[in-house]
This record gives sequence, C-alpha cells and structure tokens, in this order.
Amino acid sequence: MKILLAYQSGLPHRNDPYISLVPTGLCYLHACLREAGHDSTLANFSAWSTARVKQELLSIQPDFIGISQWTHNRHSSLDLARTCRNLLPDSTIVMGGGHATFCYEDLLSEGSPVDAVVLGEGESTLLELVSQASAKNALHTIAGLAFRHNGTIKTTAARMTLEDLDQLPLPARHLDRSVGFDLELQAEFIVSTRGCPSACFFCSSPDFWGKKVRFRSPQAIVDEIKYIRQKFGLIYFSIRDDTFTADRRRVLEFCSLLQKQDVNILWNCQSRVNAIDDELVTAMKRAGCECIQLGVESGSPRILKQLGKTIAPPQIEKACTLVREIGINLSIYLISDVPGETEEDIRQTLELVRHIHPDDGYVSPLAYYPGTKLYNDAVTSGRITSSIFADSAKSALYVTSKSGQPSATLLKELTKSRQNNAERFKAQKKRLGYCYTTNVIAGEWYRQRGEYEKAEDELLEITTNQPGNPWGWFLLGDLYSETGRIKKAKESYAKVLSIIPHHSPSKSAQ
Repeated sequence: MKILLAYQSGLPHRNDPYISLVPTGLCYLHACLREAGHDSTLANFSAWSTARVKQELLSIQPDFIGISQWTHNRHSSLDLARTCRNLLPDSTIVMGGGHATFCYEDLLSEGSPVDAVVLGEGESTLLELVSQASAKNALHTIAGLAFRHNGTIKTTAARMTLEDLDQLPLPARHLDRSVGFDLELQAEFIVSTRGCPSACFFCSSPDFWGKKVRFRSPQAIVDEIKYIRQKFGLIYFSIRDDTFTADRRRVLEFCSLLQKQDVNILWNCQSRVNAIDDELVTAMKRAGCECIQLGVESGSPRILKQLGKTIAPPQIEKACTLVREIGINLSIYLISDVPGETEEDIRQTLELVRHIHPDDGYVSPLAYYPGTKLYNDAVTSGRITSSIFADSAKSALYVTSKSGQPSATLLKELTKSRQNNAERFKAQKKRLGYCYTTNVIAGEWYRQRGEYEKAEDELLEITTNQPGNPWGWFLLGDLYSETGRIKKAKESYAKVLSIIPHHSPSKSAQ
C-alpha cells in the first residue's frame, strides 16, 4: 500500500523560505511509517499550483492519504482532500493536526471527502489505522479516532499518549523520501518535549499534547543534532518546544553533553520568564545558545491576567535582564489588540519593551483557535458561533475586528529597542571567560558596523581556542569575502568543510 502524508499552506502567495517547512509532527509520522516498513512519501504542496498537485498525486497514486490541518490552512487542506477524492476515489483520506482534532465534526460532515480524523498525538493511531485501512468497519476498534458511520459521527476511546519520546524515530533519517522540501531548512527545527503545564487562555497546546510535559533524554537530542550535522551539514538549530527549559536538570545535562562531545553548534529555543536562572542561562550560552525567545505577551498586569498568564512585569524584567547580561540574544513575543486594552495598557507594554531592550520580537493580534479557553468561553457566551472557522475565509480570526494600530505601535518600538555595545561584550567575557557564542555575537556586531578588524579579532579568538569549531572559520570566510580577501576566504571555507564536509554555505562559497 502506498501512503502519502501531505501538507499545504493556506498562504499560496508567500515568497519566503519558510513556505517549504511542514509541521514537525508530520515528519515524525512519516518516520514512524517508514520504520514500520510502510511505503510512505512526505509531500509539501505549499505554493504549488492545483495542476502541479494533481500531477504529483497521479504520479504517486497513493492508496492512503494523511493531510495535516491547522487553523491557518484549514481551507486549503480541505481543498486538497477534495482534490485527492476526485482524482483517487478509492483512496482512504485521513486528517490530523491541531485544527482537525478540535474541529473534527466540521471535517466529517455529510459529503466530506475525509474518511477519518486522528485526534491529538497521532503516531500510534496512524500506524494502527494504516494496518487496518482496508477494513473500514474496524475503525471503531482504533483508539484516538473520529469517523462517520451510518450518517453519524463516531469517536473512539482516547488514545494514551506516548510516555517515552526516545522511542520515536528521528525524522531526519527519512526526509529524503519527500517532495516539495528544503531538506536542510526542515532538519534545522527539532523538538524535545511534548505537553505544556501552563494554562494560557489563547493556546491549545495543553489540550492537544496534554498538560503533562514529556521529555526526550539529553543524549537523544544530542544524537539527533550530531546526525543532522553529519548528514546535512547543519551547524545551527532551532529547538521548538513550548518551554525547552521546563526541566532545568535535563537542560544542564544537554548543555554539558554538547560541550563534552565538541558538537560546536549555535541554537535557539523558547522558554518562560519563570523557567530560567543564572546557572541555566550561563550553561546554555556556553553550549552555543545564541537566542532565547520568551513569551512576554504584555507589560500590563491586567492584560497578563486576562490572557491567563501567571507572570508579572517584575519577573519579565528580571528574566530579560539576566539573558542580556549573560549575553544571549533576547527575542520576545507580544500579543496586541486584546479586548478592553486601554492606552494605559499599551503604554505599560511600551515602557517594558524600552526597559528590557529585546534584540528581536514578534507581535501578534489576539486570535481565536479551537481548543483554547479563549475560544470556548467566547462560544459559550455567544460572542462567536462554533461555526466561525468554517464560515470565515480568513486564515486568522482575530478577537478584535478592528486590529492593527496597537500592533504597529509595538512593532515600531521593537525595531528601535536594540542596545549593544563593546563594553557589554567585555563584561560578558569577564563573567564567562572564553565562550565562542560571545565571540560569534560580538564578531557579527562589529562586522555589521564596518569594524572589520575588531570582528576579525573576535573570530580569530575562536579558531585559536577551538580550531575544530566551524563557526570561527565560517564567519571568517564571510568576513574575508565581504572585504575582498578572496584567497583567505576560500581557505577559511575549506577549513569549515574539513570539519563539516556537507556544510552547504561553505560549499557554495568555494
């Protein structure tokens, strides 16, 4: 039986590299199917024309099709299911993902092209479903499933979540069996936890993955990074856990392993302001963490409470100050256009941003998502109907209809809040001693200012202390290339390739 796992973004006119990314969970499903011996292909149809999608479907001729659906692509994913049904009428079509899980009744309405919906975490359910796909009457025996039977929508018993995440296969081992992918970009994004203990009113993660946090072991994460580094030549990674630092001892061990095994990567992660401390952030920087993204949301205590955040502005200021003093780039998430938000609330957020000086940030108007308290309360109170997602063609449904000005105001402040100087780098070196992450950040800061000699000194410090660290050589290659020292640039890139043979940027620069 041929299996196709597919994703199609609901934003067909986007023109950026991230259009080639699919949800990491879909890659895990593909890896599980492949390791179980199934003939599975992973496809990203984002930005593809309908004609091209049809051509690919007819080429693959899948018997079983799984489609990933989230709120932003809910309409395009359903359109894809209809295309599959029309072209391949005998195929089994299944949907899964965050939106599908909470809106399965919409997907299984009369005349729908969808045969079944996988609810929540999908690996075990999908494996069982594939093995019984030819016997559709047996769907009622499979836990974690919704389907239509005799004109009625049925749901089976809830599926128990996987406790040992180390049992899951590495997605990167199976990405080569795919179409429509930037394999290196996809491999950059990894996850090491599932579940979230928080209860933010705007987030559905706890109800999708569970409130109990499940962890991969530090060695398993390091092994995955080393495999991807060897196979794809990547030396930068993004850890996309809701809260990577939820278990500080695990993070400390992870950082220790990265250093002991000379992995020499740079990476970023997400955390909460009340889940970091001096020892932890220091260890993370020593192990290559160059950016921490914190969910700040607002500088107004009233708005924080309204969003279900159990933090206060003083905690935010303390955490952000710590990150900046140790010398990791600080990125923050903010939420704007909250109902009842006043000019005073916005002023408090602006003052917070000015005080903490983030290096980067994102502002999102408050939006409805199924599976969140925000959405459930709005339906219960009658502010919105449960059909809002099916009725609206918009990819995002914002809580405030006339949104925009608060977002623009906050974004403007973020762009001018950055604050770095040479004295800060000196203080970081005095505090931490030699740390290649400091040299990388300082070197890039000097280079962007045109202070090339100082940038070179920073990077030479890496190659002197760690000749096996590719980052010093790679950034020196870029620096020399930018300043016209082509021979030295090629020599530097050659050094990178002697350490990381598949490093694509260095190959391209040779």
